[in-house]
Formats: sequence, structure tokens, C-alpha cells
Amino acid sequence: MSTADELDGASVLVTGGAGFIGTHVVDALRSTADVTVLDDGSSGDLDAVPDGVACIEADVRDQAAVRAAVAEADVVVHLAAVVSVDESVADPPRSHAVTVDGTLHVLEAARDADARVVLASSAAVYGDPETVPIAEDHRQDPRSPYGLDKLAADRYARLYHDLYGVETVVLRPFNVYGPGQSAEYAGVISVFLEQARAGDPITVHGEGTQTRDFVHVEDVVDAVLLAATTDAVGEAFNVGTGASVTINELAALVRDVTGAESEIVHTDPRPGDIERSEAALTKATERLGFRPRVDLRTGLESLADRT
Repeated sequence: MSTADELDGASVLVTGGAGFIGTHVVDALRSTADVTVLDDGSSGDLDAVPDGVACIEADVRDQAAVRAAVAEADVVVHLAAVVSVDESVADPPRSHAVTVDGTLHVLEAARDADARVVLASSAAVYGDPETVPIAEDHRQDPRSPYGLDKLAADRYARLYHDLYGVETVVLRPFNVYGPGQSAEYAGVISVFLEQARAGDPITVHGEGTQTRDFVHVEDVVDAVLLAATTDAVGEAFNVGTGASVTINELAALVRDVTGAESEIVHTDPRPGDIERSEAALTKATERLGFRPRVDLRTGLESLADRT
């Protein structure tokens, strides 16, 4: 039996279900669970919600709408948040309202409905790490409003378990990539692929020696499904591959899998960019049963084949 099958017949609400990760979660669940999406369409595509999946067009800042949507749910996969670090820097109050207040609305509603909450936190909660790989008990010192808001939501979810008995599981994804990701909101992989496909220079910020742990969205979905069914509630888990590459290595790999002849050029470093990032997966493997399956080259090749 697959993990998704364990949710057979369950009522699952996916906030942010029209977004990048959300659409993949919905697709994995919709054949077995009764899935509903809550999304305001601000960063996702409401047209991407499959036929047969109920979609509530609402903002997580709307407490009444959230309470009504959660009321019948067995599990809430809470993905709705401000997804851009730059947006959080430009407008911290909005970032806080969406990510932190929105999470509180979900947790309060789940408390009343006796629903489990799987919360998408972020590796951004760690800030610039002292050591790598980064374990879940590493010092948490976020460097942006985005990271700070994710940390507040992360801690609220675990507090609601400890204080009120709400079944919560927190996931801290590292650098997620995969089909359907927008270069506008995300990741360096989407940007590099777009540049390589166009034959444009691949632009690397700084010297390119900074390292990242890139995890495929299929593996993130696996982690979500495990979190929805695990007994290890009230816990936070890293979601990554346990391996990292430099941005220079990534640029060369993108050029290789696309067959592009793009020049790799270096631009000014981004302010506040961390130097090293790599997930420690011991806890996620032992307690959650999480084991990533998609290596970076395979994931990039599958994206290159889509063009």
C-alpha cells in the first residue's frame, strides 16, 4: 500500500493548492482522498486545479473562510504563504499577515475541527548555518522576513501540538525544484534552465561557490504524504537530499543536460546570500521514513526533456 492509499477516503484541504508544490500534492492525492483546494490565486494558477477537485478562492488572511474550509477536513496540508524572499523584504507586514496570521487561522480552525496540520516551513529558518549538514536542532537565525515568518509559523505549529494537542507535523524543505516551477518566484534552477533554453548566458550571483541542497518536488510530495500519516506528530523534519552542489556545478550541469552552449557569467552577489546549505536527514529518515528518490541529474534531465 502506498502512503497516498493510507489517506483513502480522507478529507484533505490543501491551502496554496494552486501553487507549485500544491498542484503536485493535489495530483498525488486526488485519486484516493477527497481533496479541496483553498487558494487566492496570487502566486498560483487556479486553472491548474484539476477538474473534480473543489476549489475555494479565498485568502488565508480571511479567518472565516479558513474556518469554513477546515471544518470538514481530516488533514490540512498548509502551503499557503508569501513565497518570495524579495516580496517579504519589500513588504514585511503583508508577508507576516499571510504567512504567520494565515497559519494561526489554520491552526485555530484545526484545533476546533480536530484536524491534522502538515505545515510547510522552510530551511530559511536556519539562516547562515554554523555547520553543515544542518540538523533540525541547529540554531535558527533567519536573515529575511520570509525566514522569520516561516520560523514563527513553524514554532506555532509545534506549540499548538504541545499546548492544545493538535496533531501537527512541520516540514522544512530545502531548495525545491521540478516541473511547473515559475522562474518569477523560485528557484535558480528555473532561471538557469530558462537562460540555457534561450541560449542566453547563465548568470551566477557572486563567485558561485555557495552550496545548495536541491530536492525534487516529487520527493517533497512524498514527505507531505508521510507527514499526513505518521505517528511522529509535534515534530519538525528537514526535507532535502542530504547532498549539495555549488552553484557553479549546477550551472555546468544545466548546460550539460540541455545541450546549451551558454556562457556562464558571474554577476554581483546577492545581499544576505548564505554560503552553505545541506540538509541532515537522519531524523527525517528514522522518524518519518523519508528517503529522497530523485537525484539532481535525473531531475534536471526530466525537466530538460519537457522542452
